[in-house]
Amino acid sequence: MSARAFLPKPVPRETLQHLLDLASRAPSGTNTQPWKVYVLQGAVKDSLADKVCAAHDAIRANPELAAQCKEEYDYYPEKWVSPYIDRRRENGWGLYGLLGIGKGDKDKMHAQHQRNYRFFDAPVGLMFTLDRVMGRGSLVDYGMFMQNIMVAARGHGLHTCPQAAWNGFANIILPHIGAGNDEMLVCGMSLGYADETALVNTFHTPRVSAESFTTWLG
Repeated sequence: MSARAFLPKPVPRETLQHLLDLASRAPSGTNTQPWKVYVLQGAVKDSLADKVCAAHDAIRANPELAAQCKEEYDYYPEKWVSPYIDRRRENGWGLYGLLGIGKGDKDKMHAQHQRNYRFFDAPVGLMFTLDRVMGRGSLVDYGMFMQNIMVAARGHGLHTCPQAAWNGFANIILPHIGAGNDEMLVCGMSLGYADETALVNTFHTPRVSAESFTTWLG
């Protein structure tokens, strides 16, 4: 389960190093190990949040600026079809409904979306990049690597939230973290100790049954 509210309690560097060491055992095609990780904390994390929030606000004021914030790969489809659009809507309105955000509450929607760019107040932000020379299969490898981080984090009493919301702001993020020109942003992640008292952390995403997506042969 993704957490969307965190405590300010710091995470020891040795714990973060251990999580990354565990995650590094993820399988990858021909052992390419395509992941590159940037760990953001303190003032470096906060200054990135300020930059991206300012850009997010500017786009709201002038939607034409969105053309300058293009993702480098298609995380979502160009055209939504059922059942995927139905699940997306169920998830979005389920979360917003829990938080008391109605369909016309654009100010509240904007503020909630911007929580992404504050890492939901988590003390640690992770940015994941990939060399542009790599193929699509490396994104599959990357998913397993990130899942390892998330599972290992839970074993240490920590929570995470993987975030594709950052992807449109790669032109801000990559220079900020010192990534090379040959790297593209895969996504970000918030990591820390979840605020168990926060209403938003009671939200559980709906899931379809295994029976609905499984075909048994033989």
